Amino acid sequence: MTDAAVATTGVTRKAGRYVYLGSIVLLCAWVIVPLYFLLINTLSSPDTVNSFPKAFLPEFDLGSLEFFARFEGILSALKNSVIVAAMTMVMSILIGAPAGYALSRFDFRGKELFRLLILLTRAFPLPLLALPLAVLFIRTGIDDSAFGLALVHTTLAIPFAVLITFSLFSGIPVELEEAAWTLGCTRVTAFTKVVLPLILPGITASAIFAFVISWNEVFAAAVLTIENRTLTAFLLQTLGEAPLHLKFAGGFILVVPALIFIFAVRKYLFAMWGIANR
Repeated sequence: MTDAAVATTGVTRKAGRYVYLGSIVLLCAWVIVPLYFLLINTLSSPDTVNSFPKAFLPEFDLGSLEFFARFEGILSALKNSVIVAAMTMVMSILIGAPAGYALSRFDFRGKELFRLLILLTRAFPLPLLALPLAVLFIRTGIDDSAFGLALVHTTLAIPFAVLITFSLFSGIPVELEEAAWTLGCTRVTAFTKVVLPLILPGITASAIFAFVISWNEVFAAAVLTIENRTLTAFLLQTLGEAPLHLKFAGGFILVVPALIFIFAVRKYLFAMWGIANR
């Protein structure tokens, strides 16, 4: 290779490195800058939030959060969000974890197709199903209720719960369970005493993921509830008339659980895509 070719290769690699670093900086700015300004406006007084130009440092004034807490109907909507998200979290784990265990431990015809179909359930747009769901819920009497909305959110969360738990179970050798069987344990006791302690952090991560999915969902909550709206649906309903500082405070309250989720379960996120498959 000539000196000119070596120099050209070096320049190309250096340019590629700069492009790579620049892309990382732009991506971080794209995510962090809006969150930073959301934090600034949430921790500033209402007068500061509605003034221009915006400050670059928070005042650490809780006026916006106090106004948010005193706003009529906001605490009820917040309570509904917590109830629906908690019900979604429990139901998604109760359904998704056994399905993930079965996919991991048993071989049956169409297993790979079944895994694909589970993932493809997220391909159906929720607006397309909103009207039939509303009619069904009205006929069954679960419309405008926390349980009915939790059923819809559980449907959205189950594919991720199944895939995450499947990958977690696949990462645990079946020989551990077989050894427990030889020592007198049944399949249930072997699962509870050997497997469950090992995957409990991953199960917790999957549960938090389901909680965040329900917490941030807005379309089904806006369509299927009227009186018992969640926080996202309530903020959407009052979007045109709510003051600016209420919007910032509401957005901050909605973002916090998602941020906690990212830091709590970051090492389990790859399991969702089956990287731990055997």
